[in-house]
Amino acid sequence: MGLWQLLWINAAVLVFSYGVLWAIAQRLKDVSFIDAWWPTGMAVLAWTSLTLAGAGGVHGWLLAVLCTLWAARLGGHLFRRWHRHGRERRYEEMLAEAREKRGWTFPLASLIVVFAPQAPLQLIVALPVQLGQIEAAPLSLLALAGAALAVFGTIYEGVADAQLDRFKADPDSKGKVLDTGLWRYSRHPNYFGEACVWWGLYMIAAETGLGAWSLAGPLLITFLLAKGSGAPTVEKGMEERRPGYADYIRNTSSIIPWPPKTD
Repeated sequence: MGLWQLLWINAAVLVFSYGVLWAIAQRLKDVSFIDAWWPTGMAVLAWTSLTLAGAGGVHGWLLAVLCTLWAARLGGHLFRRWHRHGRERRYEEMLAEAREKRGWTFPLASLIVVFAPQAPLQLIVALPVQLGQIEAAPLSLLALAGAALAVFGTIYEGVADAQLDRFKADPDSKGKVLDTGLWRYSRHPNYFGEACVWWGLYMIAAETGLGAWSLAGPLLITFLLAKGSGAPTVEKGMEERRPGYADYIRNTSSIIPWPPKTD
């Protein structure tokens, strides 16, 4: 199967999936569960590509399996978080702003603000697990290093999420800042882990001919985590809710782990 045919089919899969999820959101009057679909949809694209193209050999299977391991862990974590805590603050604020300033209904606001933008972003970020399926190549050091980086990133992100969950579950943590464990060395170690996963998957894909052209995927997810819907959105208003957060920002790296500054 050719490149453009594969991408068009995968785009259609995403449009259908997001349409179904949007319909579910109308019944729930909540869009927060969409976070769990972000990693899950990546795995769907990986397996759809493997099924349709299936020429990537060992690289294709590595991409699909590693993406699925990451997606199963993160998707399950995000779904459980939504099930326990309900509506996500940032989505509530985004929808409220769209409805108040533009007069949009919930169906229109949720479609335009939440669901419609995510489909093309997901298609681009997942380029390594799509383009890396089309052509076979000998397995060499670059792919092995990429697989190791993707596994490391999955574990690192999982440990960071577990540390944050324990911190939030402790009543004594209210109003405090998590600055221990992996969170001592960066304010968003979970995002660092996720970036490692996608750079690792790109390294695997890059050994195949077309896979090397999927660089936009890891570049986009790195930008989103550092400057887009990731760190800036999470930190919005954090200084008011947690008094020590200003010092934490001043002394701690944003995403890349680094020893904290000492006053």
